[in-house]
Amino acid sequence: MRQRRPPPEFSLSFLDVICCGFGAVILLLMITKTVQPQVIEKATIDAEAAIAKLTEQLFEIRGETTLLNRDLTVKREQISDYDEQIAILQGTLARTQSNYDALNLSQNANAIIREQLAIARQKLSEEELRLLGRNAQKKNQLIGGIPVDSEYIIFIIDTSGSMFSYAWERMLLEMEATLNIYPEVKGIQVLNDMGNYLFSRYRGEWIPDTPARRSLILQNLRNWNVFSNSSPVEGITNAVRTFYDPGKKISIYVFGDEFTGASIQSVVQTVDKLNAEEAGGERRVRIHAVGFPVQFIRPPELQATGVRFATLMRELTLRNGGSFVGLNNFRP
Repeated sequence: MRQRRPPPEFSLSFLDVICCGFGAVILLLMITKTVQPQVIEKATIDAEAAIAKLTEQLFEIRGETTLLNRDLTVKREQISDYDEQIAILQGTLARTQSNYDALNLSQNANAIIREQLAIARQKLSEEELRLLGRNAQKKNQLIGGIPVDSEYIIFIIDTSGSMFSYAWERMLLEMEATLNIYPEVKGIQVLNDMGNYLFSRYRGEWIPDTPARRSLILQNLRNWNVFSNSSPVEGITNAVRTFYDPGKKISIYVFGDEFTGASIQSVVQTVDKLNAEEAGGERRVRIHAVGFPVQFIRPPELQATGVRFATLMRELTLRNGGSFVGLNNFRP
């Protein structure tokens, strides 16, 4: 038989492994040679540029956020202003509705006033006969049916909130009308329903009647909003005690809308004592009154003070030679 050849010391597989190993080393060298340090530095530079750009964008976004917050604050302030305007408009609407309701109630108020108020007529006084003569034709010197025959006049004005807020312009018109039908008197005085004087320097004295002083009275009355308890008693009693004079012809005009006192009868009795009758049955101080129907815009259950004022003034004017006029509206 033929004898086999001994195996070689280096086979093909061994050479393949050796070649692959060298090839791998060469490949690693080639790869390591292509990755240069400059590439890493460039990547770092690019990253820093990107960070800087993002930082700049962040600042821009923050700036835009600040502007948007400012705009939001402005819008909120505008909304607050709009809410305030809405509240004002709602208040105006409520007042308008109240005025509308008051106009609707005016017919009922007029009916109540007509039932409770009466205008007394008065004959020509001795003073008028002396001044005008018996054959002179009597002129219609009336304010709402109230006769004018006095040389001295005193105004007692309710300065309470209801009068000042609702009827003050009408009161000034009635005051001016009253002064106009007295071309000239010897003295004027103005008190509020608490007995406080419009002009403190004329306390207890008569204000001389001149056109300038009449204008000053109306001017000062426009803003005269002193404390009041909504009762004319103090003003009437103070005026009668201070200015009563048997030798003077005096008229008191009471302007008001309500009486909050306890007793009508006690007020009537007090005034009867202060303003005593003369031998002929007349009283030297006439008491007239003008009622402003402010309380009648309220619900019926809250109108009692207005009704009590009308009752008191009707009784006082009847007993003290005057007249009571109830207006059908407290607005000009």
